[in-house]
Amino acid sequence: MSHLAANKSALLARVRRIAGQVAAIEKAIADDAACNTVLHQVAGVRGAVGGLMDELIADHARQHVASPGLSDAERAEAVEDLIAAIRRYAR
Repeated sequence: MSHLAANKSALLARVRRIAGQVAAIEKAIADDAACNTVLHQVAGVRGAVGGLMDELIADHARQHVASPGLSDAERAEAVEDLIAAIRRYAR
């Protein structure tokens, strides 16, 4: 995904925030935090990962599906890649 290079620093910042959120969940569990606290933290991570996925899907669609310079075969392959990723994520 070479097109990610343009957005690399923002994407890495998002991933690092998600990693921090996951670390906070680990700490909360280790420290016997209340279950509602952990549930809220997990919900936050889920939302953050969803936002990251949304951004990656949009970038992929723009660069590998909607780009006018692509052949029909390239576009078809990109669509199948995108569908596969969405199906895996939706499980």
